[in-house]
Amino acid sequence: MSTLCLDIPIVETGRLILRGPEARDFEALAAFFADGDRSWGFGGPKTRNAAWRWFAGNIGHWALHGYGFWTVETRESGQIIGIVGLWNPEGWSEPELGWVMFEGSEGRGFAFEAAQAARDHAYGPMGFTTLTSNILPGNARSVALAERLGARHERDFTNVTGDAEMAYRHPSPEALAKAHEQEGAA
Repeated sequence: MSTLCLDIPIVETGRLILRGPEARDFEALAAFFADGDRSWGFGGPKTRNAAWRWFAGNIGHWALHGYGFWTVETRESGQIIGIVGLWNPEGWSEPELGWVMFEGSEGRGFAFEAAQAARDHAYGPMGFTTLTSNILPGNARSVALAERLGARHERDFTNVTGDAEMAYRHPSPEALAKAHEQEGAA
């Protein structure tokens, strides 16, 4: 009998730790998915059973692709504040960068910091050359975050579940490096 072993990298920022999912993370995720007002832009609301299946599916995504959603916790308290990561399930045209902040975690720049760290890790050690963020129409907060990250609306499309989405294209690694050079020269 073989054992599946996941080697999920830990990504750290000044305030945050992005780490692989652990069993203790499920309660916060289930609470997020149970709240339809908060989770509608991420496929919710979901029953506790459906939330568990998403949680387990994310772990499987890490096993199959070598990437997925990290749990985001604060360095200061270890509080679980959201998830951020790279997603490319069956039927997706390419990997996307996604984010969710749990109740009480908005408005402090955590989503931006975590998404930027995930994108930097994807473009750096993982070797990605492009990413999108797929956002449901009406999700103004996610659109604002995508644009703050430098992503631009590329197209509207219908996803594999039949929902309308907007694809926001992130700057390439080269474009980000050039922008950082120009900022340093200013």
